Amino acid sequence: MQYLGSLLVEAGKLSAEDLQRALQVRAVSGGKLGHILVRLGMVAERDVAACLVEAFGHRLATADDYPADPVLEGLISPAFMRDQHVIPLKESDALVVVAMLDPADEFVRQAVELATGRPVEAWLAVSSELDAAYERLYGAGASRSDVDAAPGVELDGGEADVERLKDMASEVPVIRLVNSIFSRALESRASDIHIEPFEHQLSIRFRIDGVLQEVEKAPAKLAPAVISRLKILSRLNIAERRLPQDGRIQLRMQGRLIDLRVSSVPTMHGESVVMRILDKQSMNLDLDAIGLSDTVLRGFKDVLDRPNGIFLVTGPTGSGKTTTLYAALSRLNTVDQKILTVEDPVEYQIQGVNQIQAASKLGLDFASALRSILRQDPDVVMIGEMRDQETAGIAIQASLTGHIVLSTLHTNDAPSAITRLLDMGIEDYLLTSTINAVMAQRLVRVLCPHCRETDDVDDERIEHMGIVHLLDGRPASFWKPVGCGECAHTGYRGRMGIHELLVMDDAIRHLVLQRAGSEQLYRAACSAGMRTMFEDGVLKAMQGLTSLAEVLRVAKMSR
Repeated sequence: MQYLGSLLVEAGKLSAEDLQRALQVRAVSGGKLGHILVRLGMVAERDVAACLVEAFGHRLATADDYPADPVLEGLISPAFMRDQHVIPLKESDALVVVAMLDPADEFVRQAVELATGRPVEAWLAVSSELDAAYERLYGAGASRSDVDAAPGVELDGGEADVERLKDMASEVPVIRLVNSIFSRALESRASDIHIEPFEHQLSIRFRIDGVLQEVEKAPAKLAPAVISRLKILSRLNIAERRLPQDGRIQLRMQGRLIDLRVSSVPTMHGESVVMRILDKQSMNLDLDAIGLSDTVLRGFKDVLDRPNGIFLVTGPTGSGKTTTLYAALSRLNTVDQKILTVEDPVEYQIQGVNQIQAASKLGLDFASALRSILRQDPDVVMIGEMRDQETAGIAIQASLTGHIVLSTLHTNDAPSAITRLLDMGIEDYLLTSTINAVMAQRLVRVLCPHCRETDDVDDERIEHMGIVHLLDGRPASFWKPVGCGECAHTGYRGRMGIHELLVMDDAIRHLVLQRAGSEQLYRAACSAGMRTMFEDGVLKAMQGLTSLAEVLRVAKMSR
């Protein structure tokens, strides 16, 4: 199977050094090279499967190939299927088709032929898809059967409980369940993992493309052990179950380094744990590739080319503000620029940028860190968030002394950021002389290109939404989701941003000095040519990138 390793190296999926390490592990422990590579987190299961298909001509079983109901029920034992990693896909009078982790395994093929009395055609299976199909078809996959057999624990306080939790967290079934959760989340492109204990079950949910989906339910008795395992991995205090805690887990999975930002809070039935997945390799920091429309991109670049001033990005949590700021930093990151950031937490490390992790418990908050870094002779300063008047005031002083300042605010739209800063107590004349621009954004799901269909939108609805001016006399063209195997039957795959960019001009400055409200600022910006988030989303929907329903879900119609 060293040939498989060579194929993975040639395809750029595996380094030569990692291949040598895997071969050394195989020499000591035995087993198949592909399984070892996946277990060590060096490559993804699907990459191994693709190379096996190329090398040996196997047909690859996709998620859509698994049947809706069990095939050959009663002829083949579920225990045999679980132990030998095989599932029947379909049958006819002349043939039985099965999915196997190793289609070359003659023992399994002959056993199925003997049980069915028919020839067997074996297709190559991806392990996670095979396990998921077994779970769905036969009620308990390998991980669930192990976990169901694991003992629970009842807590009554004291040091003995802590030791019992540590012991349970080290049990093989619990470790296997937690590792399976991580692997499935990465395969599903999840951004967050939610582990939630309830009275009768432990709910495991993934946030995929911004929408929560329940992926598994485990017995409630397992909650203390599973949560303790996560707390051990993230170096949290396993004995503290009454107060919220924050931590971090670093993993190597499927050939990628993955960071998980961990938060635990006490609830009625135990501790709820949420993990934000930070996948460095999936983050694109090219300003031209983060989904900005041509108009917004030109304005954004013009603002970044200014020698000083403040640029703000606004939006709710999880709207992609950090990605936008990092893309801006990447454009500004040249050898002649000194860049310093203060973040809480530092989500991604950027080569050439000095990044500071805020630590409020130690007295290193945004304001105190900002005072210090201004003595470091920076050209560009990035502040994770303007949370209070003190931080905003120091940022304004920094921009007045010739620095470029980037930061975020939590407001619903771009004009509201100005009124929010006024409400913080920042003087209006300081805002007009320092704020260069404010960009608001939201994330919408991207339509799956494999199954999207045209969507008929009548003239009355177009008139109601006030988007006639965006058509330029052309017939309205929109698309809607359908669902297929490529998008897990959701109709969407991935997310992109919709934006509105408010650039400070004389008219806006005049209104700010008059203490005008956000509605007046909004109308003035639109009159000056600002395209609203809703309009930006509608234009992207007309291009077939997203659906009108998605745009309406996250953005208000133009006022």
